[in-house]
Amino acid sequence: MTGDNYYLGDNVTMHGGTNNTGMVKNAAPAAMDPELRSAIEALTTQLRHLRAEVSPLGAQTIDDSLPVLAPDAVVQPQVRTRALMAIAGVAATAGALGVPIVEAVNGILQLLGAQ
Repeated sequence: MTGDNYYLGDNVTMHGGTNNTGMVKNAAPAAMDPELRSAIEALTTQLRHLRAEVSPLGAQTIDDSLPVLAPDAVVQPQVRTRALMAIAGVAATAGALGVPIVEAVNGILQLLGAQ
């Protein structure tokens, strides 16, 4: 088998150069689990209703988190988890109105394996 090359996964060959800082990954993101997608879509609907009932700072936190939570958003899992935690904090300050949202966030965190 001399001369045969087998590559599994990424292969990077660099010959000299300066300021080499990384590599571009062009892999397609994995499809989201349908149960997780459904839970996130339901949470998004709840958040749009909650937004009108919280302080301007809470509303801004929701606005900042929605793009990260979008099912098709390509984000690191820890970024999505941080957004969920921020939303849970806002929902917790909304009293009874926020209880279903906190429960939804906890369910999503469990689906993500972050809880």
